[in-house]
Amino acid sequence: MRTYIFFISLFFLSFATFAQEEKVKDSSKTHQFGLRVGTDISKLVKSAVIEDYTAFEINADYKFSKKFFLAGEFGNENRTINETQVNYTTKGSYFKIGVDYNAYENWLDMKNAIFVGLRYGVSSYKNTLNSHSIFNGNTYWEESIVITDPISYNNSTTHLIEFIVGLKAEIFNNLYLGVNVQLKNYVGNENPDNFENLYIPGFGKTTDDSNWGVGFGYTISYFIPFYKK
Repeated sequence: MRTYIFFISLFFLSFATFAQEEKVKDSSKTHQFGLRVGTDISKLVKSAVIEDYTAFEINADYKFSKKFFLAGEFGNENRTINETQVNYTTKGSYFKIGVDYNAYENWLDMKNAIFVGLRYGVSSYKNTLNSHSIFNGNTYWEESIVITDPISYNNSTTHLIEFIVGLKAEIFNNLYLGVNVQLKNYVGNENPDNFENLYIPGFGKTTDDSNWGVGFGYTISYFIPFYKK
């Protein structure tokens, strides 16, 4: 019994000593605070590769504590999708704001991040129904009638909630490359009369089965240091 108590006491003493050493080590470490601004490279590549798609996004985060960042994105998208019975264009802008937590313990003078975050966003856009087909059962061959007169639906708004996981690595002094994955949910989706929002800027293509979606991003950003603490 005494041996058991001895080992328990030794364990807690060792843990307390290790924690004290970590505290001293962390207290001697300087943290750099500032603003990091960049863009999503994947949207630029998709704009160059995918026909009838243009997009641009600015992202930024501000380090306000050792582990937490105020983060956000602002962007716009213009997407035309041609499906079997409908051809439509969605054009609009979005913004997202939230907080990131850096779970990575950097070595001395390193500023990399493995982060998790949460965003709230608003997407504002308009839809144009370029053409659509109507099934005509009155004819012998049951043909479809194609309507080519464009119909515009303005001022649609959708609210977004987004969970994000990613990493940012410093490749040169204050220059970062990053990758992230987003799990998104749209709420408060306002469909115009006689039309369903099929694509939401900042979210992507919608489905009838679920309000959830998945996205990814590749970022390049530059850190502007303000002060050290």
